[in-house]
Amino acid sequence: MQQVRAKKSLGQHFLTDLSVAGKIAGSLQPDGASAENRADVLEIGPGMGVLSQYLMERDDIVLKMVEIDRESVDYLHMNFPKANGALIQADFLKMRLENFFKGNFCVIGNFPYNISSQIFFRILDYKDRIPQIVCMIQKEVAERIAEKPGTKTYGILSVLLQAWYDIEYLFTVGEGAFNPPPKVKSAVIRLRRNARKDLGCDESLFKTIVKTSFNQRRKTLRNSLKPLVAATAEKNGWSSGQTAQFVSDPVFDLRPERLSVEDFIALTVKFQPNR
Repeated sequence: MQQVRAKKSLGQHFLTDLSVAGKIAGSLQPDGASAENRADVLEIGPGMGVLSQYLMERDDIVLKMVEIDRESVDYLHMNFPKANGALIQADFLKMRLENFFKGNFCVIGNFPYNISSQIFFRILDYKDRIPQIVCMIQKEVAERIAEKPGTKTYGILSVLLQAWYDIEYLFTVGEGAFNPPPKVKSAVIRLRRNARKDLGCDESLFKTIVKTSFNQRRKTLRNSLKPLVAATAEKNGWSSGQTAQFVSDPVFDLRPERLSVEDFIALTVKFQPNR
């Protein structure tokens, strides 16, 4: 059977361990899904179908797959008849997902390491439509996403994803489970949409504050957020005394990794005095 050539430009490391593939497929547990009430599922980057073959056999889901690599698409069509009609050749990062799913849909996949963060940011764009994600990513990134405040690995993705999802670190996968083997270990995580409907603050500003804070994570918030404070002061016509009073809040003495999601929400509200 002709194999697909792994392309470095696409970050391809094909999973070959069938036991790991079966375990990943079994980790997707859509709420209320059954043979009578099947859940829509999108697999990102099926490659040679090692994970897909287990998903195709499930009677509780309706599977669609998106693959950017033409060679992989041809391979899947040739070797998996069930892929016909379910496979979309496209770049996930550029897809308008509402054109393919009428309601909610879950996401699963072995995400390419080089674009895993971009995939998560894209998923966040559809957070109200995606109740669950199961994915294999670089172990370091998985730990960062699941991490709690107060550690060096806690960062932008940790806050933005934890604001909307409950995150479980499921298991670690060694380098030998892939061809070609990556230079790092991998991990599988599961994200379930939490009950939050609204942040209670301006979501765009929340993202800006989180990203700006962590982009200079060694600095205190007083220093890293200085441009945002200046812009807020100008917008609201604050005097220098009012601006000094604003940043006298003890939260500005902290570095970003000390703040929980709720702390970042409270900080965002603080930047919206007229809300």
